[in-house]
Amino acid sequence: QVQLVESGGGLVQPGGSLVLSCAASGFTFSSFAMSWYRRVAGKERALVATITSAGSTYYAESTKGRFIISRDNAKNTVYLQMNSLKPEDTAVYYCTRPHSGYWGQGTQVTVSS
Repeated sequence: QVQLVESGGGLVQPGGSLVLSCAASGFTFSSFAMSWYRRVAGKERALVATITSAGSTYYAESTKGRFIISRDNAKNTVYLQMNSLKPEDTAVYYCTRPHSGYWGQGTQVTVSS
């Protein structure tokens, strides 16, 4: 069955960087777009970035220029490079295959001094 497993979250100081990974299995990874979402406490889950099967990318305005989404089809993994992190980036980050209903368990990112 489809599985999505995120890793790489943690505590980082403002201005720091972090790389999240999402290992996918149970489907032909290279054929599908993949997305990262985040849920800030008390708010709805919101789109962070998407990468298509062809490698085209889309970013939410709040992360554009700071975050980079990428994928390694040989490893069935999608990444989120997060730079210049701000306290407002604190959230649980999830990866998903868009429109599939499949989500990972999430990984907590906390940006704080």
